[in-house]
Amino acid sequence: MSWTSLLDVVGAVCLLLGSFLCLAGATGLVRFPDTLSRLHAATKPQTLGLILILTGLALTLRTWAAVTTLVLLAATQFFTSPVSAHLVGRAAYRNRCVDVDTLVVDELSDALERAEAADEDRAR
Repeated sequence: MSWTSLLDVVGAVCLLLGSFLCLAGATGLVRFPDTLSRLHAATKPQTLGLILILTGLALTLRTWAAVTTLVLLAATQFFTSPVSAHLVGRAAYRNRCVDVDTLVVDELSDALERAEAADEDRAR
């Protein structure tokens, strides 16, 4: 087996695994009951799935222009997806769209109470 055919096989496996992870994330997005678990399904498997798909494409295409573009896409997804999910989750929490009883640890309520108390102190 030559190197090019081995790279094609590894690229195809990465494409299939990435597609499966994206499908699992989309399924979780539809089936999970609350905002925070849906955010988890929208970010974790989707990000890894996209990175696997881009890796598979890079192994299959094997040109510098394609690999450079795919690395930029992967880096953008890797750095922006968690930040946007954090902001959406925080907004959902502040708008009381989160079932607080299902949270194991709720550090945000303490931080919000301290911030509100500091605002009241400044207002006096």
